[in-house]
Amino acid sequence: MNTMALHQFLQGGWRDWHSGDRSGMFAIIGVVTTIVTVFGGFVWGHGRMGMLWVPPEYFSIFGMGAGVFFFSNPKSVAMGAMKAIGKVFKGASYHKAQYLELLTMMYQVFKVAKTKGLLALEAHIEKPEESSIFQAFPNFHKNHHAVAFFCDYLRLMSLGTETPHELEAIMDQELETEHKEHHALSHALQHTADSLPAIGIVVAVMGVIKTMGSITEPPEVLGELIGGALVGTFSGVFAGYGFLGPIANNLGQIYDSDGKYFQCMKAGLIAHVSGYAPAISVEFARKTLEGHNRPSFQELEEATQNLPAAS
Repeated sequence: MNTMALHQFLQGGWRDWHSGDRSGMFAIIGVVTTIVTVFGGFVWGHGRMGMLWVPPEYFSIFGMGAGVFFFSNPKSVAMGAMKAIGKVFKGASYHKAQYLELLTMMYQVFKVAKTKGLLALEAHIEKPEESSIFQAFPNFHKNHHAVAFFCDYLRLMSLGTETPHELEAIMDQELETEHKEHHALSHALQHTADSLPAIGIVVAVMGVIKTMGSITEPPEVLGELIGGALVGTFSGVFAGYGFLGPIANNLGQIYDSDGKYFQCMKAGLIAHVSGYAPAISVEFARKTLEGHNRPSFQELEEATQNLPAAS
């Protein structure tokens, strides 16, 4: 990572912290704390950092780790997992402001559907990118995946799907499929993290074998060879438990949190097709949210009361 990229990375983490979304900054703090405490303690105990620089060990460990990662996963999962790592330093995609916007958007749509009928939404459903309703909610409008999900089920309703439990079953299948696809990425990273300590032992054993072939060498040479072998074990455990494992766990939690956005839409849509008033439908949706992201009843009521008339 060059100096400019590092500067932008840290700036992004600070913006997250300052805006109230501290997930990215906490990830950075975790990485820095791990590195400082491990290597700082080593140096404090009079260890020499040069002793840890054994390139052949790292080549074998991380090369084998990469081999295990690619051998264990199909291309789509492997490439997706590598791209997803950066998400750990950005945090969850949705926060309280986005959820409040989502709830008010659903209220507006359900109100139009109740007062004018679903046919009045046809133009908005078929061309959501041009919809004056959706454009009033910019975070939702630019989220193509969420827009497609919401409009698909409104379209099904307009075509005559009015049985709540049938619609809910279809939604559950779609969300479960997406859940498995996302968690396949975190599981791929976790499997590799679990493998790294054992890979470190394999490389350490190779180092011991090399040492035994030099058993006639003087103690200072043998000490260096044994130390190099132990660096293999250290590196595997450190990389697996100190970095890749936490990344996989964090990523899994982010995907669980992001899934609430679609669960919220599902709850609102099911309540609407069940015949509830817009205010009740969005209240059902609000109750599905995690506490730290859930707007209060008063906040939601105020937001819906201040909505402009839908065109």
